[in-house]
Amino acid sequence: MKSSQQNLNYLYFEYIDHTLLKLNYTLYWQFIQMTLHNKQSLKLCYIGLLILLVSCSQTDKSELNETDFCSDIHRNDTVSLSEELESISSLMESKTGVCVLEDGSGSMVARAWLSEYAEKTIDIQYFIFSTDNIGLIACDYLVRAADRGVKVRILVDDIMVNAPIQDVLTLNSHENITIKIYNPGVNLGKNIFSKIKKFTTDFRNANQRMHNKTFIVDDKIVITGGRNIADEYFDYDHEYNFRDRDVLLLGKESKNVKASFNEFWRHPLSVNITNIVDDVPQKYYPKNRFNRLHEYTCNPDNFWPQVRTRIKKFPETFKSIKSSGKLVWLDDVSFISDIPGKNNETNSLKGGGITTSALISLVQKAKSSIDIQTPYLITTELSRQLFKKAIQRGVKIRILTNSLASTDNVEAFSSYQSDRDKLLKTGVRIFEFKPNAAIRTKIITGELHEKLNHKPIFGLHAKSMVIDKKTTVIGTFNLDPRSANLNTECIVVINSDKISSSVLNGMEEEFKPDNSWETTLKYNPDNEVDHIKRIKTWTRKIIPKEIL
Repeated sequence: MKSSQQNLNYLYFEYIDHTLLKLNYTLYWQFIQMTLHNKQSLKLCYIGLLILLVSCSQTDKSELNETDFCSDIHRNDTVSLSEELESISSLMESKTGVCVLEDGSGSMVARAWLSEYAEKTIDIQYFIFSTDNIGLIACDYLVRAADRGVKVRILVDDIMVNAPIQDVLTLNSHENITIKIYNPGVNLGKNIFSKIKKFTTDFRNANQRMHNKTFIVDDKIVITGGRNIADEYFDYDHEYNFRDRDVLLLGKESKNVKASFNEFWRHPLSVNITNIVDDVPQKYYPKNRFNRLHEYTCNPDNFWPQVRTRIKKFPETFKSIKSSGKLVWLDDVSFISDIPGKNNETNSLKGGGITTSALISLVQKAKSSIDIQTPYLITTELSRQLFKKAIQRGVKIRILTNSLASTDNVEAFSSYQSDRDKLLKTGVRIFEFKPNAAIRTKIITGELHEKLNHKPIFGLHAKSMVIDKKTTVIGTFNLDPRSANLNTECIVVINSDKISSSVLNGMEEEFKPDNSWETTLKYNPDNEVDHIKRIKTWTRKIIPKEIL
C-alpha cells in the first residue's frame, strides 16, 4: 500500500501560534494537550478523508473515467454473513463468542470482510478516522455497503474533525448513511475565535470527549478495543506502528454494545451533522460523487491485491479460528461503557465514571496478580494508594507502558516521568516498551512489512489487564486522569481462564528483556533517546495532569 505521510505538525503549530496571543502560557499548553488527548502524534485528521469525496462532486465525469481499476474487482455474491454464522447461530442466542484480535492486519481484514457482507446495519463509534490508506479504504467499504441498502450510522467526536462542513455533508448525503457529531462546539463549523471562546469559558465541557471505539454489524457481531482507524493501528504505517489489541464478540453481549451505541446516538450531545451549522449549504450531489473514492481504493498501488485476497478468504480464516479453539463461547462476558457526558460533574475536572468504578472494583478484589498494559501511565495519589493496598495484601502488580523511546506522546510521558518513582515505591513493577521490540516481527503481519527494508518503530497502544490469571479486561481505558474523569470509555470484562491465559502469555513475552526495559528506582531508559526529545519532554511538565 502507498504510504500517506501527511504530516500536519507544521499546520498544527501555525494554528496554535494564532491562539497564543489570546491564551496565557498555561492555558496554551492545556489547549495543546486537549487537541492531543487522543494520545496520537498530532492526528488532527478525523474525517478529513472526505475531502476526496467532495472533490468528486466538483469533477467532470470524463475526468473520473480516466482509470477503471474497479472493473476487475467484484464482490462474491454467493457468500452471505448469515450462512457463515448459521453453524453457531444457536450458541449466539445464549452465549458470547470471544476471540482476541492481537495483530493489526488481521483485525483490519475482519472489519473489511464484515463491512462487505453486512446485511442490515453497520454502527460505528470511533475517535480517530484518519485520512490515510486505511481510512479511505474503510470509507469506501461503508459507501459500498450503503449502496447495497445497509443502514450505516457513524458517530464521531467533534474535537478531531479536521474537514470543512461540506466534506462531511457529502458522505452524509448518501441516503443510507447518517453522521452525528459528539459534543460539537469546539471544532466543526466554528472559527478560531469561537474555538478559543469555548476553551476559555467552558473548559470542562470542552474537555469532555467520547473515546469509545465500537464497530457493530447486524446487531450481532462487535469489534471493540484500542484500535482507531488509521494506518498505524493495522501495521501499515511506514515509520511508526502500534502494538494494540481488539476483541471480537459474537452473540449475546453484542446486544449490550448496541444498547450503549444507541444511548450515545440518541443523547442530546450527539448532533446530526446537518444541525452543526445554522445554514446548511444547498448542494446538488451527482450520483457519481463517490467514483473517485472507489477508483482510489481499487487502484492496486493503494490497496494491494494480496490484501484483498486475504479479505476474500476470511471465511476460511474464520473456520480455522473456530476449529482451533481461539473462539471461546462464554456465559460471563460484560461490556461496560460510560454514559454520554461521563459523569454529572460540571465544575471540576474530576467525577469518575462507570468504567472507572468497574476497574477500581476489579483491582480491589484481586487476590494474587494484576498484569496491565497501558500506553499512558499517569498516576494520582488515589491510584497509587489503590495499588499499594493491593500489594500489601499479597497481590503482585506488573505494568507495561511506553518508554520515552517508544511513546507517541511526550506530554503524557512527561507527567508519568514526574511520578514514576512514587509509583515504584508502592511496590509496582514497571516495564517500558522498546521501540525495536523483538515481538514486532511476530505480531506485525501486514503485507507492507514484507516489502520494507527497515522495521518501523513499535509503540504500545493496547489497554488491557489480566487479574488473577482468570479475568481479562480489553478496552479503550488508559491509566490516566483523562480516562478516569473526562473521556467516555468502554471496556469488555471477560471471565475465562482460557482467554486470560492467551492474553497473559502475550504479556509475559513483552515483559522480557528483548521487548522492554524494567524500570527501577536506580535505572530508567530515558537516556536511550536524544537530547532534543528529552528537553521536549521536560518542557511539557507545566501541563496539569488532570487533563492528561
